[in-house]
Amino acid sequence: LVGGPWHCLRSMQRRNESPGGTGWVGVRETGLRAVASSQTSSSLAGGWAEQRALRLLRQRGWTVLERNWHCRWGEIDLLLSKPERLLLVEVKGRRRQGPDGWGLGALDRRKRLRLRRSWLLWLASHPEWQTSSLELVVALVPLPPSNRPVRWLRLPEG
Repeated sequence: LVGGPWHCLRSMQRRNESPGGTGWVGVRETGLRAVASSQTSSSLAGGWAEQRALRLLRQRGWTVLERNWHCRWGEIDLLLSKPERLLLVEVKGRRRQGPDGWGLGALDRRKRLRLRRSWLLWLASHPEWQTSSLELVVALVPLPPSNRPVRWLRLPEG
């Protein structure tokens, strides 16, 4: 790995870019953790959606391996495990159903390619998981004030 998993965050800080859109004022590092110095309402909503999905998955016996893992290709929202199984979760939080169908439309071909590249980079740096089966899912999480349930959609691996 060139520069490790936080390489893209360091380079974004130098170029003053934002990961996945606008809104980050800057990124500072504390050890191996990167912390946003300013969060937008969309990043707070995204964090809430991820937390809701994570809570449901933990109740079903999944253990967190990674949360918001960044690399040069993108981000893995959630990566969880059970014995010999991995679950990669792309979380989409929306306040209401729009033209993108609660966020499913945001998972276009380009996004899937970035997600696949991120996954392969993570797997290359964690060879102990190479024999585990992988399941890809999208969690469509309605944000408050909606009380609708989370929808889970399985994605093909290819």
